[in-house]
Amino acid sequence: MTVRPVPARLVTMAAVHTAGGGGGEDWAAAAADTIERVIASVRAKTADPLEAVARILVYGLLAAIVGGAALVLVTVGLVRALITVIDLVWTREVWLAHLAAGGIFTIAGVFLWRKRSAKTVKV
Repeated sequence: MTVRPVPARLVTMAAVHTAGGGGGEDWAAAAADTIERVIASVRAKTADPLEAVARILVYGLLAAIVGGAALVLVTVGLVRALITVIDLVWTREVWLAHLAAGGIFTIAGVFLWRKRSAKTVKV
């Protein structure tokens, strides 16, 4: 078995690190700082934008559900108020309040239908 000599470069590096010179203990802190910086950079580019999108989706869905429920409750309240007003003016005519509410919703629907954008077909 032949013994090969150790290169001089490795001998001097080992001597510097074991003797405590050249930052023997600082390399661990520097490596930890580098790893921490890389992880923070990756998180800033991936997880943070996804978290923002998830928050927008969750809060948007919650707002849509609460808004829909509020719209239904307000509509029911307005129809009941219209029934009460008609009851004060004439006899109790519920169908008239329903007719008025239906007319209002029909007019709103026609207005929104006219505001929609037409799809164009490219040939």
